[in-house]
Amino acid sequence: MAMTLTQKILAAHAGLNAVEAGELIEAKLDLVLGNDVTAPPAIKVFEAAGLKTVFDPERIALVPDHFTPNKDIQSAEHCARMRRFARDKQLSHYYEQGEEGMGVEHVVLPENGLVAPGDAIIGADSHTCTYGALGAFATGVGSTDLAYAMATGKTWFRVPEAIRIQLSGQLKPGVTGKDVILHLIGQIGVDGALYQSLEFTGPGVAGLSMAERLTICNMAIEAGAKNGLFPVDDATRAYLAHYAPERVAKNDFTVYEADPDARYARTIQIDLAAIRQTVAFPHLPENTREIGSFDPIPVDQVVIGSCTNGRLEDLRLAAHWLKGRKVAKGLRLIILPGSQRVWREALKEGLFEIFTDAGAVVSAPTCGPCLGGHMGILAAGERCVSTTNRNFVGRMGHPKSEVYLAGVPVACASAVLGRVAGTDELDA
Repeated sequence: MAMTLTQKILAAHAGLNAVEAGELIEAKLDLVLGNDVTAPPAIKVFEAAGLKTVFDPERIALVPDHFTPNKDIQSAEHCARMRRFARDKQLSHYYEQGEEGMGVEHVVLPENGLVAPGDAIIGADSHTCTYGALGAFATGVGSTDLAYAMATGKTWFRVPEAIRIQLSGQLKPGVTGKDVILHLIGQIGVDGALYQSLEFTGPGVAGLSMAERLTICNMAIEAGAKNGLFPVDDATRAYLAHYAPERVAKNDFTVYEADPDARYARTIQIDLAAIRQTVAFPHLPENTREIGSFDPIPVDQVVIGSCTNGRLEDLRLAAHWLKGRKVAKGLRLIILPGSQRVWREALKEGLFEIFTDAGAVVSAPTCGPCLGGHMGILAAGERCVSTTNRNFVGRMGHPKSEVYLAGVPVACASAVLGRVAGTDELDA
């Protein structure tokens, strides 16, 4: 029976020769993830159910990142509960603030070598689908599912059907993977892939960096998808050799490929060369417009970072566009490295000097303002261009504020010009 890439991974983890779309299965898990919003209620369920032990202390990761460094007493209590649980269960992967390896969960897990091709991963965070960039099946779940997965190492799935995204061509300068996923969401809508797998393929894949693939898979959920997946290629292997050398040395992963005759719900063709810098207007990621297609929109704040665009490649790109330029008067530019590792490397490379010379503020690694947490909350009537992944009503603060989603180059241009703008305007 021909299967998609997602179906092959799920079949293997369910101990079955084959699965088909719509089938209910129970699958073994390679990694289980929780953060400071979702892990505390999961721990409460775990304890209330009388569960005593976790299935494998090496395969559970707890990452306090949403409201850290702790912004108030409640967030401190949440992290304290996670910390106690991690120590009691002797979890190997608890990433505290300030430690090497800490940061935003969807940045640090791949960086810390915890994700590899063929893995089946769940996380009590909707953007867990990020890890599909490495050829893994990864999806978000609720806190109750997390609790029982921590105890059993298993969970259930309804096998999704898949949409094939056939990529061709190469991106033009100044256009990034963020523009690709915004373009796709704008094309199919926030429910265009509801409970389906987005499987990216075609010759255009080779021209996308791993950071871009991680960004694209991260926002698969914004199209309603169960997960997003890229095939494993030379770029994937180079990334693994750098961040997961132990797993590479042990050959501790399996590379799956979709069958040539696998059945897809539909195929969408995207010419990367035709994509332009794109912005998602309030208040949905599907509300996309290309730079140059709208009247000037002044903004009060720009945020660069998060689990979509807080990697070292993103910060290098930001430094490229900000070097020798100044943030517009009266505008706040906040840059959030995605991990402590990214923070240290950016410091060594002199990127922070470029940012501060431009007038930006550099934060500790955190989700921060992305979910209206802290360190960049918007007041009523304020507008923000952000490289984060959601722009719902009140997402970054006051319900009457507005968030415009964009890639790093557009964010930088907007910060310099004080309005939603593209990089072509910087030197115009």
